[in-house]
Amino acid sequence: MATVFIDGSAGTTGLKIFDRLSQRKDISLIKLPEDLRKDTNARKEAINSADIVFLCLPDTAAIEAVGLLENKNTRIIDTSTAHRTNPDWVYGFAELNRQREKIKNARLVANPGCHASGFIALINPLVENDIVKKDSLLSCFSITGYSGGGKKMITEYEDESKNPLLLAPRQYGLSQMHKHLKEMKEISNLKNAPAFSPIVAPFFSGMEVSITLFANDIKVAKEDIINTYKSLYTGKIIHFNEGCDEEGFLSSAAYSGFDDMEISVNGNDERILLTARYDNLGKGASGAAIQNMNILLGCDETEGLLIK
Repeated sequence: MATVFIDGSAGTTGLKIFDRLSQRKDISLIKLPEDLRKDTNARKEAINSADIVFLCLPDTAAIEAVGLLENKNTRIIDTSTAHRTNPDWVYGFAELNRQREKIKNARLVANPGCHASGFIALINPLVENDIVKKDSLLSCFSITGYSGGGKKMITEYEDESKNPLLLAPRQYGLSQMHKHLKEMKEISNLKNAPAFSPIVAPFFSGMEVSITLFANDIKVAKEDIINTYKSLYTGKIIHFNEGCDEEGFLSSAAYSGFDDMEISVNGNDERILLTARYDNLGKGASGAAIQNMNILLGCDETEGLLIK
């Protein structure tokens, strides 16, 4: 039985992980009393007593928590942005080429960002196969449920007297400095960060990342892209769906409550639309973290996950 400590179990991601793992018979959870939840000494003892530690903390706090680590056998999965492009950490996206084995042997794993997960799933294999050039200038938009903003945003959206502006989708990250851009660029092996438009919408959870490619820019046919995804995404957690058209629509909430990701290709021979749909709290956060834990422990990757 593996011993697990969740540092930051009161946050949105931490709560989801806690709820999932508390149902598993192969996991023993270390739980701190409420009055010691932020106590440094208590946290340090818990961190060094665990086989696996999930850090569900803001960036600065996550860095500080890593500084408490002394036990060389303890392995950390950090869900913050702090270590995702740090060369001393392994990026926790198992479906990338050769990444699963790196995660399996890692001591420090950085869990991917929610928006970044869809972008990387779509673009990384195309760059790897020289379909998209490394110096390409790409544009991407991503629609997320409001749970992606954490407890504060959830409270705002679920307030009966909320601002009427919250009833419609809202674009943010207007300065083009979103915190996921660095990993989107580096993990996809791009020379330029994409123009990125994240959008929060009035539904609880779900995510849809879309990128349009122009055939004249990539010099390959739509079918070549489809075949690339088909050959790569054959597992249960990320899968290609050739017939995902919902009577001419694609819902951003289609995978709400699930931990897998759907990849699809639409558009025509001139403009090719790439789309990834998943749950921002699932493959975009807690589901991916549990998948990474399963790999570290040698379990089936889907153990404890809900697959659509």
